[in-house]
Amino acid sequence: MTDSELIQLLTPEGERLAHPMYPLDDSEVDLKGLYRDMTLVRRVDTEAISLQRQGELGIWASLLGQEAAQIGSGRALAPADMAFPSYREHGVAWCRGLEPEKLIELFRGVSHSGWDPAERKFHLYTIVIGDQTLHATGYAMGIQRDGADDEAVIVYFGDGATSQGDVSEAFNFASVFNAPVVFFCQNNQWAISESNERQTRVPLYQRASGFGFPGVRVDGNDVLACYAVTRQALRAAREGQGPSLIEAFTYRMGAHTTTDDPTRYRIASELETWKLKDPIERVRVYLARSGQADSGFFEKISAEADELGARIREACRAMPDPAPLSLFDHVYAGSHAILDAERERFAAYLDSFESEGASR
Repeated sequence: MTDSELIQLLTPEGERLAHPMYPLDDSEVDLKGLYRDMTLVRRVDTEAISLQRQGELGIWASLLGQEAAQIGSGRALAPADMAFPSYREHGVAWCRGLEPEKLIELFRGVSHSGWDPAERKFHLYTIVIGDQTLHATGYAMGIQRDGADDEAVIVYFGDGATSQGDVSEAFNFASVFNAPVVFFCQNNQWAISESNERQTRVPLYQRASGFGFPGVRVDGNDVLACYAVTRQALRAAREGQGPSLIEAFTYRMGAHTTTDDPTRYRIASELETWKLKDPIERVRVYLARSGQADSGFFEKISAEADELGARIREACRAMPDPAPLSLFDHVYAGSHAILDAERERFAAYLDSFESEGASR
């Protein structure tokens, strides 16, 4: 990867850069707000990992190291834009006003999803790798036919998803129909336990040219660059210029999920190298050097993170277990003969335990 391929506005050392294609003045963005977003989202992540280790969550997909890609792109969304996540876009969920407790509900297994996608403009988490790219493309084609020129779609996926046929199909449909969708690939370089070398022979952003739309690679640890590039891509989509692909070149600092052991497939020195490119630290350094924030500001955000962590822990442990039959409640919008029959059989099965206990 050459420097010319990578869009960067804030270096790992906290130095501001200018880019002719993506101009961004500090007055155009709330950098202190972005720092707060990333810090609090990281705390959500670390608390969830701890809760899973304590047996309070079934699993957790960490975003550690990908805060800038998610917060930068998430804050670039307009209110009417629709976001389609995979299963670790906790930062984008935060930007769309989704309470962290709703994510905890999902990974604790007490709800299938605790939010209304239409209300939040943030779709449900998608566990099947790459499926959401087709969902997003279809949605984008729908708003295109509705004549909604103030709305665009963004869909998030990882580098591993680019090996799935669904993603290639989504690229092709979006290109042929000029759909207003931005494909946002968080290339964290480790698709579960497979490196980039086993996913692609060319930089992922270059795949877009084969489908007839533009692609760009951005420093995924640079929140300003992610914001500027995503804002421009969404604007182009709304203006009828069709799809684009953003490859956010970042690194997954943690495990794929809490069931994964990354020491099996990556070396410690690689991880240490990427720690020097931490997305939050570079913003902190720039804010301090430029005089935009003092120690009091950083202490306030740290205290807020502690309060958020305590709130999440308390809320998680207080979540009631759902009634067993509730798993049938939201499968369909209305009654369905096969589902109703299955519900009756399952109810009878549950009743059999009560009957057996009474007979004893």
